[in-house]
Amino acid sequence: MHAVQAQSSSSNAPTPATGQDQAQPQQPADQTPQQQSVQARIRARREQRRAAAIHDAYSHRFESWADMGYLRFKPGPVMQRLTYYAWDTGVTRYFNERLGVTIDGRGYYGTAFVGLNPSSITRPAISQYDAMGGPTYRFYLQPRYSIAVRGMAGYAYGNFSGDTNGFKGTTLGLYPDGNTFAASGAIIGEVNLTPSIGFRLAPEYFFSGFGSSFQSSRGFTGGIVYRFGKQ
Repeated sequence: MHAVQAQSSSSNAPTPATGQDQAQPQQPADQTPQQQSVQARIRARREQRRAAAIHDAYSHRFESWADMGYLRFKPGPVMQRLTYYAWDTGVTRYFNERLGVTIDGRGYYGTAFVGLNPSSITRPAISQYDAMGGPTYRFYLQPRYSIAVRGMAGYAYGNFSGDTNGFKGTTLGLYPDGNTFAASGAIIGEVNLTPSIGFRLAPEYFFSGFGSSFQSSRGFTGGIVYRFGKQ
């Protein structure tokens, strides 16, 4: 009887775990979500810093500049193109970080080659002055730089006979002095040195209508930009 009871109790005892079961590691269930949460917080902080830097640079109400300019211009119906050198200044009033309205004034100066003629004047100095306005829109913003488009239209005055010693500019093949329309389309790239000061370069097409004809000229302006007046 004792032998049978001992044998029965030993058969009902729990079976010890095998060595393979004991060696199986336990994986923490929350390891991957924790890593994802840390990365998400890092990305969120980076995006917050980037948004703050963009707002710090482009939340100014006004932007002004002092630029130099270059333009290839045809001073008469059959004249070859000359090189205009220019000063350019103006201000843009921004209503938000992207959209603003620009007022621009500039002067162009060059020397036209008119060839041999009865006046003995072959290279008279000519000049042009323009006042324009129109919208500006920043379509790409980064903390260190931005890209914008600008379209302007307005008034142009051409002085083509100021250096002809009394001869009419038309006698030398130049356009007549006078007023006409001016228009400009430009892409503006700006690099920020500080949130308030930057450097800009603006390749552009410039259009005018001297001599009852149409001029299409290519050039650029570039210089220092200053932002002020926080919104």
